[in-house]
Amino acid sequence: MTQNLLIVDDEPDMLTLLKRSLEPELNRRLDTASSGKAALELIRSTDYDLVLTVIKMPGIIDLELLEQVKSDRGEAVTMVMMTAYGHIDMAVEAMKRGGLRFHHQTLRSRCAGDAPGKSLERSRLIKKNLRLHNECHSTDMFQELVGNSPKMQRVYETIRMVANNDLTVLITGESGTGKDLTARAVHALSNRSKRPFIAVNCPTVPEPILESELFGYRKGAFTHATRDKKGLFQEAHTGTIFLDEIGDITTTIQTKLLRVLQEKEIKSLGDARPIHVDVRIIASTNHPLSEKIKSGEFREDFFYHLNVLPIRLPPLRERVEDIPLIAKHLLEKHCAKLDKPLKRFSAALMDAFADRRWEGNVREMENLIMQGILFSATDEITLPDVGIGRKPASGAITQITPSPDLPYKVAKEINLSAFNTAYIGHMLTQSRGNVTQAAKACGLERQALQQIMRRYAITADPYRR
Repeated sequence: MTQNLLIVDDEPDMLTLLKRSLEPELNRRLDTASSGKAALELIRSTDYDLVLTVIKMPGIIDLELLEQVKSDRGEAVTMVMMTAYGHIDMAVEAMKRGGLRFHHQTLRSRCAGDAPGKSLERSRLIKKNLRLHNECHSTDMFQELVGNSPKMQRVYETIRMVANNDLTVLITGESGTGKDLTARAVHALSNRSKRPFIAVNCPTVPEPILESELFGYRKGAFTHATRDKKGLFQEAHTGTIFLDEIGDITTTIQTKLLRVLQEKEIKSLGDARPIHVDVRIIASTNHPLSEKIKSGEFREDFFYHLNVLPIRLPPLRERVEDIPLIAKHLLEKHCAKLDKPLKRFSAALMDAFADRRWEGNVREMENLIMQGILFSATDEITLPDVGIGRKPASGAITQITPSPDLPYKVAKEINLSAFNTAYIGHMLTQSRGNVTQAAKACGLERQALQQIMRRYAITADPYRR
């Protein structure tokens, strides 16, 4: 790995001497600066590993230069200080401010020889340590996936294994288990991490629009196509596209996506010419695709092209030991987001969390915790604050009036959550948990109702009887 050095001295002859003597010895090019100000400009534009400088120069004195460099660059750059004023107090001050080594100027031509090699090794080790620390930190929570249970440890291990290749990943798991976060974690740990990540929620987009969104279209391809439009596959070129809930797309779109997987190319609507795309595909589903294959709703060949690297996310009820950690994480996250003091859970609430089946998984827990943060009158969140123990809504639909000091968006979301839970709960009660009949009664398509239910962590099971 190439390392960069800078020598700072207000004596031009000494600069020349040091440069000529050190360049051949270290086998690398050295930059020079004749003032603290010039050095600071170079340091801010170049990633130096070592700065060899003299205290008591004109302009910015070197102790101030040292302080500014440490402020801007931290420990990644090493500084060796030299001076003609060999007082112990200045040496101590330089060491306090971060100088690694201190040399008397009359000896600098001799002592400089051993300083660069040792200091460069220090910089190399520090940079390696920082890189490893950042890598560990970036993967600590796997994009907010939380849990230390054996099942989650296997998920993390699988994410690490599948991240650094371009093979297709299929993430399976119930609603609210973190499929979107898992896809983002795979992308973040891959060699495409600095390239685009495009997420598409497939069930929310009608088939004709989904096709044009994914593949783009040419001007005149249909009535309102007044200009060429790039599709999301082109937007994701060199990056990753995440097809969320792919089990809900039609066989027509499946056929077109199969071509992308096989040929690495797309065709825009109204264009016969294929367009090459370099895109990694990650897909997710909460449906058992094997059943959809049997019923003819899902192409078997498409499934096998998708299911190259499978990741299964366990439901929350299979990793109960993670509940306290997840609850703490969500509590801290949303107290900060909602600008509320950090609260705590009552013992009874934590017991209820441990006993709950969590049909909506982590998303359901997140919704409950957000309600608890907003509705609790004290610094403790209790069972009534989150509504645990209430029976599913089956009659009148009531409106919640949040505290007037809440922001508009938060107050609106509380009312929307309460309305949807009560309204859809009533419809599911009437249909005895039949989602298709409930959707018809609501005047919605089944997929649209399912999308709303996923958003508000509403499940049909409690209403079936």
